[in-house]
Amino acid sequence: MTYRREIDGLRALAVLPVILFHAGFQTFRGGFVGVDMFFVISGYLITSIILKEKQASTFTLVGFYERRARRILPALFVVMCTCLALGWLWLLPIDMKLFSESLVAVPGFASNILFYVTGDYFEPAAELKPLLHTWSLAVEEQYYLLYPVILLLLWRLGQRWIIGLLAGLAVISLSAAQWSSQRDPTFTFFLLPTRGWELLIGALIAFYLFKNGAANNYSRFVNEAATIGGLGLCLYGVFTLDALTPYPSVYALLPTLGTAVVILFTTPHNTMVGKVLSSKLFVSVGLISYSAYLWHYPLFVFARHRSLEPPGHALLLSLALCSFLFAYVSWKYIETPFRNRQFITRNQLFACGAVCSCLFVVIGLIGYRTGGFPQRVNEGVLKAQRAQFDQLGCMSEVGKYTNVSESCVLGTRENVVGALLGDSIAGALSFELGKSLESRSLGFSNMSYGHCPPTLGIYRIDRGSTHRCPEHNREAFEYVEDRDNYKTMILAGYWTAYLEGDGTRPLLDMVVNGVRQSTPDDQRNALLRNAYADSLLRYIRSGKTIILIYPIPEVGWHVPRYLAKRAMFSSDNQDSEDLTIDYESYKTRNAEVINLFDNIGDYPNLIRIKPESIFCNTFVKDRCAVQLHGASFYRDEFHLSNAGASLVVREIMKYLVGETRVPART
Repeated sequence: MTYRREIDGLRALAVLPVILFHAGFQTFRGGFVGVDMFFVISGYLITSIILKEKQASTFTLVGFYERRARRILPALFVVMCTCLALGWLWLLPIDMKLFSESLVAVPGFASNILFYVTGDYFEPAAELKPLLHTWSLAVEEQYYLLYPVILLLLWRLGQRWIIGLLAGLAVISLSAAQWSSQRDPTFTFFLLPTRGWELLIGALIAFYLFKNGAANNYSRFVNEAATIGGLGLCLYGVFTLDALTPYPSVYALLPTLGTAVVILFTTPHNTMVGKVLSSKLFVSVGLISYSAYLWHYPLFVFARHRSLEPPGHALLLSLALCSFLFAYVSWKYIETPFRNRQFITRNQLFACGAVCSCLFVVIGLIGYRTGGFPQRVNEGVLKAQRAQFDQLGCMSEVGKYTNVSESCVLGTRENVVGALLGDSIAGALSFELGKSLESRSLGFSNMSYGHCPPTLGIYRIDRGSTHRCPEHNREAFEYVEDRDNYKTMILAGYWTAYLEGDGTRPLLDMVVNGVRQSTPDDQRNALLRNAYADSLLRYIRSGKTIILIYPIPEVGWHVPRYLAKRAMFSSDNQDSEDLTIDYESYKTRNAEVINLFDNIGDYPNLIRIKPESIFCNTFVKDRCAVQLHGASFYRDEFHLSNAGASLVVREIMKYLVGETRVPART
């Protein structure tokens, strides 16, 4: 296969948006599409090599896998070793435990499966996983374990049959991605069945060019128009797609078809795009793009771990530039020598790969089993992070849904008198509520369901159609309404966040006559406020006692993690300063929900619990307490720890056991 400089330039165009996206620059909010571009390029290059070698009768599976090992493993293992050293110094035990899982998964090219099981690519916690970006390597290597074998099995059928079958597989994979993007977005993002079509696009291009020759057979006008259009599709994806986009769905056709068109219609001399991509700058960046991709993400992640405050754009941009310096060194002194068979033979390469993989797996298993090598840190660190491991009562979660009729009981099963409804904010109260109920021989069904506020007629936009929020809320309300022994409903949720969205996307929308709607942005907020009010009134009119928990103060940063990092990296005594947040900021952020709840009206069976009266302007004037005397009131940024939950539960229990008469509102 003739070397094409512009393909290396195209690699540069793919890696730069990925790095800037991971650095948090909103202009490049769709920069993750660079990975899709890489998949197409990889599918094209690998297939081109196979076709050339098959034509020359020199192709072997062993040789194919040797080239992949020389290309992938040396630089990857060096990055993993560096991450292990930095992790030993800077990772908290819980983070080291999670990192240890990836040490086991990455050498087996199964990290995409691990990250699918343990999280979401776009969630904030993803920014703390040093090897998260290796998911794309896993997808590629899983593909290349199967792809050459399939080609060999199909080879006797002829290229026409092979192309037809590969095209059919691509259509099936894209259709699966489109279908699954609304039902299980995390599966769709991370796993081969919904990513394979992108690599197959590259493979089909390789077959076409192998049969029909170079792209410059077309007229200059066609080449210019096509390459500008292809480049435009890629850049449109980079600058317009975002975390809200169902992905990879048909939207992924923007970068993949754009990349395909550029490969098909450009050469270094026949188009303006080709000349730019084949320039020395783009080619130089493209040559080190693999190492740059490997290095940039761990640099960002460890900067976030090492800093008490989130690193700013200036630091992240500096680290992005450093990643290219590291990449050059890695390319020159690691990648290039290991591709040379005179430097290391095939047997030596496979032996080194096996030994290094086994070492990483062993270290990872030990790290996981020990809880992240806790002996590395002082007792203050362990004490500070314990709040995030507080026990929780049972509740439904995404992927672990429990039918309403089978909800677990908090407290005494023989005397169930009510139900706890809400999302994880309610779930955070459940353990302490269960303890208090048990002490009074009372029981509550825990009908809380993760990511689902206790509001009728709404659904979560970002959770896919498998998230049962509207069905769950309807079934829960009807179940409680029909049972005389269920006299009380406790309602708690992340009320304000659902109205405002997460800063980049809305979270809730309406369900009308069982159909999930897509409401215009300028109408959604008003409809959601009405849904809050209408649901509360319907709950109240059921005749049950309704205990409404107003918004919990949000901290905005992970409290146990902050305390643990302060104990790990600072000489200050973590108990010497009680942490607080501004009370006025709480009131301003939650004013809409507070006013809505206040204006619902006065009802004998409506009890209002206001967490601000517990945490704010009490321990510290004009401030809301976050931590007091070393005890964190939070398990993360906004969920209460058991210490914090116990203060709210104490107020709830006054009304459950009749210790306090329901006060009249003034």
